[in-house]
Amino acid sequence: MSTSLCQNCHQRPRYFDSATGKTHPYCGRTCANAMRNGSTPVPSSSNMCEICKVKPKWREPSGKLHPFCSKTCAQKRSGGTPVAQGVVVPPPKAAFGMCHVAGCPKQAFKNSNGSFADYCGKTHQKLGEKICLLCRARPRFEADANFCGKTCMNTAYAKGPILFEVLKGDDIFKSVADQFKASWRHKNKPCPPVRHVYKIIMSNASMATYKAYRAKVDAQGTFPTEGNENRRWHGTRRKCNLGDNGLTTLCTSPDCSMCCIIKTSFSLAKFKSNTSWGRFGQGIYASSTSSKSDDYTKTESSSKLTGIFLSKVVVGKGYKTLKDEPNRTAPPPSYHSVLAETGKALNYDELIVYTEDAIRPSFLVMYEK
Repeated sequence: MSTSLCQNCHQRPRYFDSATGKTHPYCGRTCANAMRNGSTPVPSSSNMCEICKVKPKWREPSGKLHPFCSKTCAQKRSGGTPVAQGVVVPPPKAAFGMCHVAGCPKQAFKNSNGSFADYCGKTHQKLGEKICLLCRARPRFEADANFCGKTCMNTAYAKGPILFEVLKGDDIFKSVADQFKASWRHKNKPCPPVRHVYKIIMSNASMATYKAYRAKVDAQGTFPTEGNENRRWHGTRRKCNLGDNGLTTLCTSPDCSMCCIIKTSFSLAKFKSNTSWGRFGQGIYASSTSSKSDDYTKTESSSKLTGIFLSKVVVGKGYKTLKDEPNRTAPPPSYHSVLAETGKALNYDELIVYTEDAIRPSFLVMYEK
């Protein structure tokens, strides 16, 4: 799309302030507010792409209006692929050596060693730092968001559970990889390099129960984040090649704990399925130490990579302990979790929750082991 058009509606020219000589990214306050709020004004149906029925038709600076929103949709029409009205279709993965921004026809920048970068130049490289994980065409609407607006966000959650690969130049990749490296505390195990990061989008129903529990806990105290939500690591068994080189298809094995967790989240019924006992009773275990959770990862396939979850956990009011409590089935009254601290029994911390609603997988991190 033309860079002279509004970054929200892609139909009207950007607003030019003659007093300051500045060209704004949007055509007016309506589109500026829409982007700020994560919503997109819906143009009239006659201006909608004839394929996806969601994005506006592409209008050239000359005023010529095309029937499609992008080359991606134009190619779908030429290939005879029908797309249901109101459905956003994730763009196909960029061909080798091509820019990863959806609809960009340019070759990716070629490095001096002959390898290709992810984007064609600095403009798209900058966009790639905060690009929508679904459409891969527009920037995310907030710093901590995953999508450009409500359309892509709602579509992604409607498709959940689903994985989106996060490219290395993305701020999300850096945040996750930095946490992995900073929390690798075992001195006898060198920290391995992170090769892939995938954002996990759970189903709407799964996230609804998690958010309801988080709100309930938050109402019971004063916490730095809602429900004292934190990101914690969890290692488990993987019997397939999920996560290898962009592979995001979940396997059907009931013994692949990794795929089962992505499908339905964590299950208390699986307690002891990966270990012989539980030091702090029948709960779901996580840790702030990535190298600690790495001890519980098992790859039972041909893959040369190892996978680990970075999960969102509602900690609430945590009960601190230094001793083993293997018969515990819940935190003490008025507490929401158990915080097993380093000292007598442990060399590295553990966080235990005793309700499935308190934890959801957020990222799948793949690394060499």
